[in-house]
Amino acid sequence: MATTLDRLILEPRQTDDTRSRPRSTRRTEGEASQSPSLMLLVLLAAAGILVYAAFLLNPANRGDWLPYALVITAETILVAHALLAMWTVLSSGSDPRGFAFHHAQERLYDLTEILRDGAEDEPWRWQMYLDDRPVTPDVFITTYGEDLGTIRRTVSAALRIQGRHQTWVLDDGRSDDVRDLAAELGARYVRRLSSGGAKAGNINHALTLASGEYFMVLDADFVPLPGFLHETVPFFAGQDVAFVQTPQTYGNYDNVISRGAGYMQAMFYQYVQPGRNRFNAAFCVGTNVIYRRQAIDSIGGIYTDSKSEDVWTSLMLHESGWRTVYIPMTLAIGDTPETVEAYTKQQLRWATGGFEIMLTHNPLSRKRTLTMDQRIAYLVTATHYLTGIAPLLLLLVPPLDIYFDLSPMDLTTTPLTWALYYSSFYVLQILLAFYTLGSFRWEVLLLASVSFPIYVRALINAVLRREQAWHVTGKKGAYRSPFAFMLPQVLVFQFLLVTTVVALWKTQTSGVVTLALAWNATNTLILGGFIITAWREGRRARTELRVQERAEVRARKRAEGSRQRAVADLEDDAAALALAPSGRATTSSSAPAHSAPAPAAPAPAAPAHSAYSARPDREVTS
Repeated sequence: MATTLDRLILEPRQTDDTRSRPRSTRRTEGEASQSPSLMLLVLLAAAGILVYAAFLLNPANRGDWLPYALVITAETILVAHALLAMWTVLSSGSDPRGFAFHHAQERLYDLTEILRDGAEDEPWRWQMYLDDRPVTPDVFITTYGEDLGTIRRTVSAALRIQGRHQTWVLDDGRSDDVRDLAAELGARYVRRLSSGGAKAGNINHALTLASGEYFMVLDADFVPLPGFLHETVPFFAGQDVAFVQTPQTYGNYDNVISRGAGYMQAMFYQYVQPGRNRFNAAFCVGTNVIYRRQAIDSIGGIYTDSKSEDVWTSLMLHESGWRTVYIPMTLAIGDTPETVEAYTKQQLRWATGGFEIMLTHNPLSRKRTLTMDQRIAYLVTATHYLTGIAPLLLLLVPPLDIYFDLSPMDLTTTPLTWALYYSSFYVLQILLAFYTLGSFRWEVLLLASVSFPIYVRALINAVLRREQAWHVTGKKGAYRSPFAFMLPQVLVFQFLLVTTVVALWKTQTSGVVTLALAWNATNTLILGGFIITAWREGRRARTELRVQERAEVRARKRAEGSRQRAVADLEDDAAALALAPSGRATTSSSAPAHSAPAPAAPAPAAPAHSAYSARPDREVTS
């Protein structure tokens, strides 16, 4: 495969002739979203949504008011978001790389300068140029208690990103080990004495120290690929571009939670975000992003009044008239939540941020300086997590039928006709997910069905303006049982299990198998699957903890044995000296008069390339 240097030497600049468009040989990432098969499936799914909505809203099918109201409320949320998702997917497929991008990328490096400096094999030393001006972006790696191995991988990769840049470790965990690691690897280190503003405050503080025109942000668990700057910096040839966002791609699909959490976002990054490009509504996701400093300065810095600083910052930039770019190209690989605890805290933070926009910054308000497409896009963002509360409403419908004979629908149609209406929505949605993800991901269905307590809590937090503590996805800490974070799911499972038993008893008595029984039993199985997943996670964590404790005990025993042997050796040496002849001992212990004095121990050398700021509110090592 040809390297960037090979292309600089061998390939002519295709944008020198402004009368022709540059020909790109690489595959466009958006080609999948332009597939005629996908477009046809999306249109069929959209039509199915409308048919199902007409079936639900038909007055002739309306049943008892309470379960019907629950069904209509939940399905309205799901149907509306499904239609808006279809609209966004149909808008995707355009490549944001225009002539200005290709023109800038071809002139990003000076071949003569690379050869003069002997940097052919060290692309991280290549000076980048934009509009014939040298640019040296800053790369910010935010840390807050992640383990050293994770930070080492990310910092080491960041230092080797192609194109000259400055790498900074922004340590809100205030760890001396992280400071020493940064010094060892050659990265600059920044420590605040306070954690105000959480991650956003950490970045804003670093901006007072850095001076680059552009700055890139990475979470500590996202390892960047060498071509990150090469693929993103040329977009800033457009003077109105505020940031370039790349997807969150994960490499740890190791268990049910990590697969479900990762696949849950796959369609968003592959189809929805590219569609938002069409409306200039692609938003930042907090990592794997590079900003124009001037744009951030124009809105007063990264937004600090929410733990979802990424989407809020994007909203402020769009209201100020800036343009944003999203490219569906993997340029960093990180970790998705692997435990119930990590998943719960991540979703709680994201959902709270979305509900805050919905309640305090309504995108449809005339006060917002947004286009209509942007208003709709941000409305979808603000209300997206309502789709996670909808399953709770639907969970309540079968018990109302089983215990009180309250049915949501007064069906006079045959079961086959009802199944056709139902499948027009749900089956087509599953087929669409199957097409986009490559297979049916039952882990996504599992997490989507059982996450309602998280989103209910997030909505309450947003309504009551509760402050959220900052949590890191990849942070390692003491073991905590997953059941400490899923008590509502356990209680609902117990209720549904009892309800299923009651329904089975009623079925045995009446001899009629009802839809409520099948529906409730399905919900029980889904929640039971989640509980089994949590039990396996807890068992695995306890096993790993026991192994770790045994290893520590063995290490302590080895250390104690070594200490005892050293003490015994010293005692033997002392006894031998006590038994030695006095004359020999005196001779051996007296130093000759003409012997030179022992050299003084050298003073500890100052660490190379290190300096500490004299300001009391920060510590900087460069």
